[in-house]
Amino acid sequence: MTLDAFFALLVYAFVTSITPGPNNFMLLASGVNFGFAKTTPHMLGISIGFLVLLLAVGFGLGAVLTAFPVLHTGLKIAGGAYLLYLAWKIAMSRSLSGKSETKARPMRFVDAAAFQWVNPKAWVMAITAMAVYANPEHPFLSVALISIAFTIVNLPSVSVWAGFGTALRGFLSDPIRLKWFNIAMGVLLAATLWPMLR
Repeated sequence: MTLDAFFALLVYAFVTSITPGPNNFMLLASGVNFGFAKTTPHMLGISIGFLVLLLAVGFGLGAVLTAFPVLHTGLKIAGGAYLLYLAWKIAMSRSLSGKSETKARPMRFVDAAAFQWVNPKAWVMAITAMAVYANPEHPFLSVALISIAFTIVNLPSVSVWAGFGTALRGFLSDPIRLKWFNIAMGVLLAATLWPMLR
């Protein structure tokens, strides 16, 4: 991979990692509801989970899903259902952690990592990255370089969303504002399914 191609890959990784999608909407809501420190395992889970997904796609899982479309359909259905469940939980959240006793908790590392396997945007990112930037003549090296590019870019990018949510905590300490913010985040998260349904 040339230096220019690697730079283009970094730009692709940055744009896809920082733009709105299921992970970033959940991190924004988590930053508001739980703060940055408690959202850190969620951020790390996204980055590590996506890295594992990327490696799996690069080393052949994408080809398996192409060969067996029913598996792909199953993943889409499971992912859509889980995404709607998460959207509902966010929309129904009504208090900031530390403000009152609540059963709500931030997403754990393992949950966030596992979510990448049913996250439609993560699949599109991984498959596109491998299709465009992987070199069939040097598969291991190119998959490693793609993984390095996303590792460099992903965690700082998703951290921006959690940080922005944390910055909004003061403004959203009003229960009415928080209620409508969480409803809006739930609706936006559910809306990320639209590209998958077309």
